[in-house]
Amino acid sequence: MGFFDKLKNGLNKTKTSFDEKINQVFSGFRKVDEELLEELEEILIMSDVGTETSLKIIDNLRKKIKLNNLKDEQEVKEALKEEMQTILEQTDSSLALNTTPSVILVVGVNGVGKTTSIGKIANRLKQEGKKVVVAAADTFRAAAVEQLEIWANRAGVGIVKKEEGSDPASVVYDAIKQAKETNADVLICDTAGRLHNKKYLMDELEKIKKVIDKELPEASKEILLVLDATTGQNAIMQVKAFKETVDITGLVLTKLDGTAKGGVVIGIVDENKLPIKFIGVGEQIDDMEIFNAKDFVNAFFAE
Repeated sequence: MGFFDKLKNGLNKTKTSFDEKINQVFSGFRKVDEELLEELEEILIMSDVGTETSLKIIDNLRKKIKLNNLKDEQEVKEALKEEMQTILEQTDSSLALNTTPSVILVVGVNGVGKTTSIGKIANRLKQEGKKVVVAAADTFRAAAVEQLEIWANRAGVGIVKKEEGSDPASVVYDAIKQAKETNADVLICDTAGRLHNKKYLMDELEKIKKVIDKELPEASKEILLVLDATTGQNAIMQVKAFKETVDITGLVLTKLDGTAKGGVVIGIVDENKLPIKFIGVGEQIDDMEIFNAKDFVNAFFAE
């Protein structure tokens, strides 16, 4: 199954909900007027796109309708798709892995699918021919190391671990050493997912970042925040909280197949000017795809 088909399947709940509402609006379509735009705006908000972003999309759509004198239902739909895609394309979703090794630091609260995402990303990079090492630096959560080890073995990549309760920065230090010795292309570091004590989280991340910067000063670095799409607007709040503690370079969205509110992706990108780097659309190890804005929006409207 190709990415678009996976995405269509993964976004099925969102698509069904979105499509039903859009079709309801256009079923009584008579003309392109303010009433129609207000109804479309409401659908976007209900799909968790967010109020500000929804207002922006409809405002731009209003201008486009006037400028191009759009009168046809299909023309309005296409213009709406273009506006959604424009927002998602305002950031670069490509991964910056230009050095050997490059580093991906993965952050996120517990329960969002962080460990699973690391396993899937490691698998994807390996399939691309890259040698990957994983650092199990979430040493505070019971079973986190074991879970990551299962995923690393499944993906067929190396893992560096220590016993539960060990200093996370020391795990990363050992992993960097192994990545250098084995000439690995990418080092992926897991981190503790505590948000209720931000000071503690910040201190731990700071220590890890210092180790990476000292040992690999020239390395390409990505800091990816994993978000659970089913939490909707709460995911946007998580982005804001983590941005206060760490320089996020991109987002990983999980569990899109479990929500009818996939529109949150558009709101997150628009409000935070952060790219979606990966998107999870299923449970299998190969269900992690590099984000493509055009495919994503088309899957919303896909027949």
